[in-house]
Amino acid sequence: MRVKNRLRFAVYAFALLLSASLNGANETAIASRTATVDGVKLYYLTAGRGPTVILLHGYTQTSRMWKAIIPFLANKFTVIAPDLPGIGESEIPASGLDMKTSAIRIHALAKSLGVEKASVVGHDIGLMVAYAYAAQFPAETEKLVLMDAFLPGVTDWEAVYNNPRIWHFRFNGPTPEALVRGRERIYFEHFWNDFAADKNRSLSEADRAGYTAAYSRPGRMRAGWAYFVSFMQAAKDFEQLSRTKLTMPVLAIGGEKANGDVLGQQAHA
Repeated sequence: MRVKNRLRFAVYAFALLLSASLNGANETAIASRTATVDGVKLYYLTAGRGPTVILLHGYTQTSRMWKAIIPFLANKFTVIAPDLPGIGESEIPASGLDMKTSAIRIHALAKSLGVEKASVVGHDIGLMVAYAYAAQFPAETEKLVLMDAFLPGVTDWEAVYNNPRIWHFRFNGPTPEALVRGRERIYFEHFWNDFAADKNRSLSEADRAGYTAAYSRPGRMRAGWAYFVSFMQAAKDFEQLSRTKLTMPVLAIGGEKANGDVLGQQAHA
């Protein structure tokens, strides 16, 4: 993926992401809503007025992950933070639980809300959906932020995908589903603790309980895993999409204790 400028994004509020949960942000202005697009009911959080920012969460999480930062962004922006299709309160579609199709559905959600142009922010698998959004709808993407994962199909992505430490990419199907059912919290603690730079500052108990409840609902863990199953299709899609230069400013963020500069190198490819 080639970008027009060096990776920069001027929206100050994103720098607050790691500290916002410590500042006791007021959540009372955040509205919970639903909209049906492509026959699928999507749940989303929204707040504020001004230019639109779309926030896309990662695996083990839902739109809940953005609640601490939304009030800060809402001072200057209209914030839309959906649960990805199949996850949280969004319906599980009959087909199309992949990055490219989910991006099309999120774009349809934005259009249904009258959004003409938006800055799109994605974390983890959400960044893959965010990239698919920007690559498919560049004229309607103001800026793009990609946080702490990688892009299948782009520059040495196999090294991350085949890392034995990240075994969960291939952990799906009937047997894993049976093993995890009723033990969702134990499974998720692996990500929240073992993958955390500091497990004591990873997630609050309320967030852990909330995410566990969201993925414990019938079909939800399977839907979350479907995004990993779609990696090979995403690799094909992104290899094709990355041949076209992105024209909007892009910011790629990688944690020192996570994927480091992998995403930045991909963004410069």
